[in-house]
Amino acid sequence: MRIPFTEYLKENLILFDGAMGTELYNKGIFINSCYDELNLTRPQLIKEIHQSYVEAGADVIETNTFGANRLKLQKHGLEDKIYDINLEGAKIARDVAGDEIYVAGSIGPLNERLEPWGSLAEKEARNIFIEQAKGLIAGGVDLIILETFSDLHLIQQAILAIKKEFNIPVIAQMTIGNDGNSLFGTPPELFAVRMAQWGAAVVGINCSVGPKLMLDALEKMNEATKVPISIMPNAGTPTNVDGRNIYLATAEYFAEYTKRFIHTGARIVGGCCGTNPSFIKEMRKTIRAIQPRKIIRKHVEVKTEKKLVQAIPTCEKSKFAEKICNNEFVTSVEIVPPRGADAAKAVEQAKILKEAGVDAINIPDGPRALSRMGASYLSLMIQQQADIEAILHFACRDRNLLGMIGDLLGAYAAGINNILLITGDPPKMGTYPDATAVFDVDSIGLTNVVNCLNSGYDLGGNPIEKPTGFLIGVGVNPGAIDLDYEIRRFEWKVKAGAEFAITQPVFDSELFYHFIKRIEHVRIPVIAGIWPLVSIRNAEFMNNEVPGASVPDHIMKRMYETKTKNEARELGLEIARGTIRELRADIAGVQVSMPFGNIKYPLEILKEVLKEL
Repeated sequence: MRIPFTEYLKENLILFDGAMGTELYNKGIFINSCYDELNLTRPQLIKEIHQSYVEAGADVIETNTFGANRLKLQKHGLEDKIYDINLEGAKIARDVAGDEIYVAGSIGPLNERLEPWGSLAEKEARNIFIEQAKGLIAGGVDLIILETFSDLHLIQQAILAIKKEFNIPVIAQMTIGNDGNSLFGTPPELFAVRMAQWGAAVVGINCSVGPKLMLDALEKMNEATKVPISIMPNAGTPTNVDGRNIYLATAEYFAEYTKRFIHTGARIVGGCCGTNPSFIKEMRKTIRAIQPRKIIRKHVEVKTEKKLVQAIPTCEKSKFAEKICNNEFVTSVEIVPPRGADAAKAVEQAKILKEAGVDAINIPDGPRALSRMGASYLSLMIQQQADIEAILHFACRDRNLLGMIGDLLGAYAAGINNILLITGDPPKMGTYPDATAVFDVDSIGLTNVVNCLNSGYDLGGNPIEKPTGFLIGVGVNPGAIDLDYEIRRFEWKVKAGAEFAITQPVFDSELFYHFIKRIEHVRIPVIAGIWPLVSIRNAEFMNNEVPGASVPDHIMKRMYETKTKNEARELGLEIARGTIRELRADIAGVQVSMPFGNIKYPLEILKEVLKEL
């Protein structure tokens, strides 16, 4: 009869089983199949794999439920079978394990990012983990194992949810990269301490890398916490051979590292991707040979607290920020990056605008997903050669989180202080519709990212040597079709750290004021986007083909009533000037666009405004 798992752990080294997914793949299950559904459709196959690990000497077998959560099962149309898949997964393992072997209910990460980097709320994530755990516990598991998590915030929600709802031991395992840290850069000695504080009975690492890197991480974790540690590496790094990932590490190599893991302090060992029953068999031989164990400890300096840094006050971030703080009306003009490598025209236009008294140049980041010069490079050239501040638009579309952080740090180091964070137009709109979009985060998540950097730490909670001092701007659309949704997103952006906002082009002051009243509770300086309509076709294009732009019917009617191109152009300019006059008392400034790259349009519109400043 089994004693409680945590009691057994006090006196014994414990061996978990090896991989489930790669074993199913090796048995001919296509990788695009739902492996968790096999609990219902091919239970005998799952039972055979469990049995092979029990025969190899495993003390614990894991259920075939790694991806059996609502978000992942939805992709296969199986969200109505969450409980059944987890229940049967646990029953199959329990049937094989009998009364001697322990069963761990496997729960993996979700396929959506948690707030603040994504749209998934903490409460929703907790409910998803509880929903999965209910089926596993009803099926008879002895413990829950959270594995292959890369986001410390997400595993926190899983631990807290399960500990609050159920009385069952939890093993919490993160995964690390080749640098030895989590995906967001959190070092193992830090996430080990955090997971123990949140209530995990065992903390550890699994997947992604092989034994060598995990041994290095184990040394740091062992120094940082007294909670039992688990180590379950991959069979090395896979090599692609004829389209298949082949793991080259041998069972004998794993057995040698099993000895090193235990001597360094691991209480639980096992295998992840690429390991099979032969690995577990060799690891069992090693464990039998070395009990009782001798622990080898190395001194590792552990820093678990964030370094407090002094964030740069908003008003000191740039000249543009200073003017906004002093309630001075700011003006900016948008210059779209060129399609080629020659930025001379853009730089010359920036010089003319500076001479006219404009405060800053807005540089869009791949507007309408068209292939153009990088916005950060043009921003830097304009600041250096035209001596006028840039407002760099920064989109989420083209870079993953690591790339965005690298570009942001580089931009700030180069002297770009003003930034407008946008989600970005999808590639299908632009020059290369088949290009891949990244969208690791949206503009809300990116605002949180930049706020972290401004506060002096990275996504893993690690202090950076020098905090950034970006003036954080965000976009907003007063004329959104679903205004309630737009306002909710704006609230989230302000909560995430937005310091000013630039609107989509405003053509209707009544619509704008309706929006302003709705955001009084989260009011930050608002800069109105101004687009001078220069022809009827231009008005139609704005109304039908530019995302977020909307020309109201009464403006379109006035444009259609013009008789000549010149008359339409003059009317468009007058509408723009009139809009500024109407809004001026309630906005922090304006951003004027430059249709067709013609600098005379913004100059004509701003002529009167600049005279009055």
